Order: sequence, then structure tokens, then C-alpha cells
Amino acid sequence: QLQVVESGGSVQSGGSLRLSCAASGFNLGGTVIGWFRQAPGKEREGVGCISTNGRTNYLDSVKGRFTISRDNAKNTMYLEMNNLKPEDTADYFCAAISPQRVAVSGYDCVDVPLSQPRLDYDYSYWGRPTQVTVSA
Repeated sequence: QLQVVESGGSVQSGGSLRLSCAASGFNLGGTVIGWFRQAPGKEREGVGCISTNGRTNYLDSVKGRFTISRDNAKNTMYLEMNNLKPEDTADYFCAAISPQRVAVSGYDCVDVPLSQPRLDYDYSYWGRPTQVTVSA
């Protein structure tokens, strides 16, 4: 399971927020983790991910502003968001792929386009949505 530890909130444009999720029942260090978001009236999209080898993949619109990381000792994943823009307003989700799938398939999220349809189907574990609102 993934439990939201640090939830979203409301900030002004240019502000920063950090989201985090703690895992239980499996080790985040042994699998691929990702963050998704869903804006009102839009489909859920992948924001970014980090593979077991530390390679990361980010949505073009967040590159240089968002950073995904994990603390294996705390079994917690993070999404650091800086220079937030109104278009970042959405519900955000933490997610993880089944460690078994990663071990068997060698899944590397860098090799999977974030624009791939139904990308979220690859992820087995989900945290509850947490809202981020950025005002102009």
C-alpha cells in the first residue's frame, strides 16, 4: 500500500510544494515508482518516474522544476515541485509497479514514454489523490 504522508495544498505561482508517500508491504527501492496527475476534465498523465537503477523520466513541462526521489531507509517516495505554475493544478497520485513485475521484466520507466496510452495500467500500487492548486 501507498499512504500519502505530505499532501498537497494551495500556493501562488512560483511557489513550491513537496508531496510524499510511504509504502508498506513492499520496498520502494526494489521497484519503479512514479507520480501522476489529473487536472479537471483531463485524463490522468504521468508526471515522472524513477527506476530501480536511479534513472528518471519527466514530463517535458515539468523538467527542471519537479524532482522525484525516494528514501529507501524510510520506504518513502517524494515529489519536489518548484516554480509551480497554474497549469500544474491537478490531483496528484503516487504509484508503484509491482516489484515482481520489475524483477521478471526488467521494467525501466525511462524506456516507456510518459505519453504512452494507459501508462497507469502498469502501476499496481496507488496512493489516494492529493490536490495541488496553483493560483496566478
